[in-house]
Amino acid sequence: MNRPILAATVAAVLILSGCQEGEGENQAAPSYPPAQVAVITTKAESLPITNDLPGRIAATRTSEVRPRATGIVIERVFEQGSHVSEGDVLYRIDPASFQVQVESAEGTLRRAKAVQLQAKQAADRQEQLKKSGVATGQNYDDAVAQLAQADADVAIAEAGLASAKLNLQYTNVTAPISGRIGRALITEGALVSANGTENLATIQQLDPVYADFTQSATDLIRLRKALQDGALATDKNEAKVRLVMDDGSAYAHAGKLLFSEAAVDETTGQVTLRGEFPNPDGDLLPGMYVRVLIEQGVEKDAIAVPSQAIQRDTAGKAQVYVVGADNKVEIRQVNTSRVVGESWAISSGLNAGEKVIVEGFQKIRPGGEVVPTEWQPGKPVGEGAQGQGEQPKDQNAAAPADKPVEGDKSGEAKAAPAADAK
Repeated sequence: MNRPILAATVAAVLILSGCQEGEGENQAAPSYPPAQVAVITTKAESLPITNDLPGRIAATRTSEVRPRATGIVIERVFEQGSHVSEGDVLYRIDPASFQVQVESAEGTLRRAKAVQLQAKQAADRQEQLKKSGVATGQNYDDAVAQLAQADADVAIAEAGLASAKLNLQYTNVTAPISGRIGRALITEGALVSANGTENLATIQQLDPVYADFTQSATDLIRLRKALQDGALATDKNEAKVRLVMDDGSAYAHAGKLLFSEAAVDETTGQVTLRGEFPNPDGDLLPGMYVRVLIEQGVEKDAIAVPSQAIQRDTAGKAQVYVVGADNKVEIRQVNTSRVVGESWAISSGLNAGEKVIVEGFQKIRPGGEVVPTEWQPGKPVGEGAQGQGEQPKDQNAAAPADKPVEGDKSGEAKAAPAADAK
């Protein structure tokens, strides 16, 4: 009994092994199509040389309001933090003593004019008497001298009256410039002096405003030398200047470059530059930190690639994947110089007309074949094509083990020995 059962078991094993070998021979290895990648074709173009420099906002005009008359402040007229116009009254100083001085000067002037009238009449009489031969020449000369002295006294009295009126006018402290006034630094009842150093308030003109920023003297000299050598071009009108706020948002209004200092700060090695920006909405305040984007030239025949095309090796060096004429992938070391918008400017390593891979890095390897298509930002590479997240379909692929291929009798052949074994 044991020998027939053993023979049947061996026969079943041999049949099962033969079936598996036949299936392995009929099952072909899956073939993967070349990966689809998105590429851009490099081209020589003119790229602006834009530097991102730190800066601070400053008012175009700043005035400290100071008294020009000595007295007690009796009223503050302005509203703190408001906009004032040139000539607006800000404070009033007690005018009583100055009014008295004006009245006294007016009385002095009237007396001087009366003396002047008397002297003039005397001079006229002496002139008539001289013509008649009655009066001597000495009397006439004395009368003319007295008239001249009276005229001088009138002039002095008029100047005294003008000075008194001016001091009375100074009791109204007015705004020397138009702008936004800050907080009041004194209150009513304070004694102020025309010869003192106290500041009553500060007015700042904030439209337009200045942006003072610094640049390395080395960078500035290098740019100027490049311009002289013809490596860079420049706008003949004026440098384009823009602002980026502290939160990263761009300021809506463009500015203009006014000047750069003729000296270098010996402690920092920086050169100070100043730009002017409109500020109609009052968004820019003195002392505010900003970043200034200044276009200082245009690089001719430059090459740029999107930032996502730049890869980094383990040493941190920049590299890109280039598709050759035979659609084979090549890895290329490049040198990047600066960021231009959302692209990197390439100083060396690439030539115009080369295809650089922008998307599809996960499916490529150096030397592998790819199918390049033009890069369309926002659209997945190879959208709707076979091979994007799908496994290649092989007609000769084996069916699942638990589901026999239709028409295959191996399932029956495998089951028969088992039945016989029983």
